[in-house]
Amino acid sequence: MSEIQPSVRPVAPQHAIDVGRLEEWLEATVGPLGGPLEVVQFKGGQSNPTYLLTAGGQRFVLRRKPPGKLLPSAHAVDREYRVIKALAETDVPVARALALCEDDGVIGTMFYVMEYVSGRVFWDPKLPDLEPGERSRVHDEINRVIAALHSVDHEAVGLGDFGKTGEYIARQVARWSKQYQASETEKIEAMDNLIAWLPANIPPGDETRIVHGDYRIDNVIFDPDEPRIRAVIDWELSTLGHPLADFAYHCMVWRIPPGVFRGLGGLDFAALGIPTERAYVEAYCRRTGREGIPQREWEYYMAYNMFRIAAIAQGVMARALQGNASSAEAMQTGRAARPLAELAWGQVERLKLT
Repeated sequence: MSEIQPSVRPVAPQHAIDVGRLEEWLEATVGPLGGPLEVVQFKGGQSNPTYLLTAGGQRFVLRRKPPGKLLPSAHAVDREYRVIKALAETDVPVARALALCEDDGVIGTMFYVMEYVSGRVFWDPKLPDLEPGERSRVHDEINRVIAALHSVDHEAVGLGDFGKTGEYIARQVARWSKQYQASETEKIEAMDNLIAWLPANIPPGDETRIVHGDYRIDNVIFDPDEPRIRAVIDWELSTLGHPLADFAYHCMVWRIPPGVFRGLGGLDFAALGIPTERAYVEAYCRRTGREGIPQREWEYYMAYNMFRIAAIAQGVMARALQGNASSAEAMQTGRAARPLAELAWGQVERLKLT
């Protein structure tokens, strides 16, 4: 197997930790390290600071709550830990969860440690470094894994109480409206319009599955040599919810123009070897035993998810302005809030004409 070098940097000053305290905790909780502990920070990740730990030939990953003032219910690393532990014996590939620390006295905030999974992370869904046939297989594998997640019996894996059941969309719209308003840095009319329209137009019917909440191409780690996912990462927003809302979030990349949050909108999919949105949705329906998705409902889920990611981007912007965001690209991400909101509202206006 090829060795992929992780993309890391020295720990940012605002995310510094007491390496000695952490080393003691690891020795007592995870086991002997066999050498001094070295800590660096991964370059990616907007929300929860993520570190690579190396000691005595062993490598681990640490995810923590960021320091500073946080929005209510955000940065739930304990929920991440619980879900990846529960999914370990399912068809959903996850890193092995090793230990959770709820004691803020060790490094300053709650954190957990999991195994380090070596592999490829594709930041650009266009997959410019791959051949068309490889692109097709990569996207098919991403589709397979989200279908596997939505096929897990949450009760059977001990996640029956991982979230509320029923009225997921209504609760999510209310939650992200509040999160957006709590982190608002400028007036975005499209967001105000969406906050009013979305709760009044929720599609009928309800389903409950484990949802990832942020399933996209750069939140999975691929095997270095083949189109196989070795681990799904960044489970911070996971809960029990509607699988189509989760899947539509993943699929909105087909609607978003390139340059706005790494979109695929308007590209020549046949030439690239990337499936069309319709073909991708059909593959998911086949894998999950679903006959199809009514078009108006699908369009609603798309608009809802553009609204949701605009709210997330706004939160990143607020943290960047406070100086405690986890990534150097946080400001760029934050600036996507307005175009995403306007894209979502444009979609609603088109939907209202049908």
